[in-house]
Amino acid sequence: MISTERVTLRFGGRTLFEDVSIKFTPENCYGLIGANGAGKSTFVKILSGEIEANSGHVHVTPGERIAVLKQNQNEYDEFPVLETVIMGHSKLYAVMKEKEAIYMKADFSDEDGMRAAELEGDFADMNGWEAESEAAELLNGLGIDKDKHDLRMAELESTEKVRVLLAQALFGNPNILLLDEPTNHLDIESIRWLENFLARFTGTVIVVSHDRHFLNQVCTHIADIDFGKIQMYVGNYDFWYESSQLALQLQRSANKRVEEKRKELEEFIRRFSANASKSKQATSRKKMLEKLTLEDIRPSSRKYPFIHFKSEREAGKQILTIDGISKTIEERKVLDQFNLVVNKGDKIAFVGPDGQAKTALFEIISGCMEADSGEYSWGVTTTQAYFPKDNLPYFEGDFSLIDWLRQFSKEQDESFIRGFLGRMLFSGEEALKKVGVLSGGERVRCILSKMMLAGPNVLVMDEPTNHLDLESITALNNSLMSFDGTMLFTSHDHQFVQTIANRIVEITPRGIIDRMYTYEEYLENAEVQKLRAEHYAGINV
Repeated sequence: MISTERVTLRFGGRTLFEDVSIKFTPENCYGLIGANGAGKSTFVKILSGEIEANSGHVHVTPGERIAVLKQNQNEYDEFPVLETVIMGHSKLYAVMKEKEAIYMKADFSDEDGMRAAELEGDFADMNGWEAESEAAELLNGLGIDKDKHDLRMAELESTEKVRVLLAQALFGNPNILLLDEPTNHLDIESIRWLENFLARFTGTVIVVSHDRHFLNQVCTHIADIDFGKIQMYVGNYDFWYESSQLALQLQRSANKRVEEKRKELEEFIRRFSANASKSKQATSRKKMLEKLTLEDIRPSSRKYPFIHFKSEREAGKQILTIDGISKTIEERKVLDQFNLVVNKGDKIAFVGPDGQAKTALFEIISGCMEADSGEYSWGVTTTQAYFPKDNLPYFEGDFSLIDWLRQFSKEQDESFIRGFLGRMLFSGEEALKKVGVLSGGERVRCILSKMMLAGPNVLVMDEPTNHLDLESITALNNSLMSFDGTMLFTSHDHQFVQTIANRIVEITPRGIIDRMYTYEEYLENAEVQKLRAEHYAGINV
């Protein structure tokens, strides 16, 4: 078990946490959420001992071992991959290295023999004889093949290093796991493997993630950072979000509607408790939810941007035809005779490991890049809005937010522009900020505002959830679910793709796979998976 007692942390004149007392117990997984800048990663560092609080204490049950997902990808560059994983159990690793040093001695003494015997006993007690096979199993599960286990870390790609560091954190059955964005750079199979690993894990898990599907699959509790405090809730992210929104409606309701809203919230709690049996954390979560009362549910003070795409006109049947497009970037052919017909109402998720191919396709059909060969044609009734993966070129110049957005608005009145920005969480003085100082998440909200003002009936969106906090991702997701136009998009957010897409196009090294499925139908279809195996056979992705 790990807990905090009246922990306070200040940076300069800003208080990040104040008098936080909270307890994290075994056999539970806690999703640590909060707006960007709320201090999620900082709190994890306080728990791990990397950062010391100004006041208060962190208590860990004596004898329990904490494992942390390291963020510095280059920290272990000089070490072999398999050894890097074993280093996650520092005590076992120290015993291994001391053993090696003793046995390497040319003048092996009686004292060395006695010490070696002690170390052998410690080594066996810590299951040292299984260390290499356990480390290899973790690496295999996270997509690091056996032929890379003996390489130096410096020889791996950055995405592979992240996976090795995750295996390091999971190694040796720690009692407490602290995981900051563990699904970053993981593919579908690796994320599923991690979900199953955490479902079987009997210790305490505290995880920071922007992946709502992952939080929903693994979390028994949500720990919400808000106004320098941390409030604990039973259930996963969806339960926290839906119940807190219903509680907020209840709080705002007129007296005559209060009883109606109370019944709605009570019914939601009952329904979610019943559905919890489908979760990987089924038993414990269902028991906890059954004990909930209405008083346990509190409204969230978190603010959500108002995102709403409304088409100015309806598109005809002809949307987009792509005929034989090819493109080579830096001597690599990323698109080769690409063909596709997009129909009215399609919401197509483009998936696959080659992000450069997807971005090149979107840049070409949006007129930002020339194809080497082939052509495309948009229907005459279509109006498109493009969300680029790299939005920095859109924020050059010395514009205030008001003047920047005014460029894209038919309505030029400042009160209209301010009102629009206010709905996107740029209120008051925030609307006067210079575009050059905006954060990644703020720039995304600006691009979304620009797109909304265009009134498009076709959206082309390349990783729109990057840089957004959970609140903005949720607001965007809900908006696009109700959008009545056509969409072409990419995203690594499982829930985003699952709830929006009605068609999946996977770009593979041997052509495309195109199916009118939801994302989960696509992943679970045996025929599709056989086809995917054929498309990737013999290719290292």
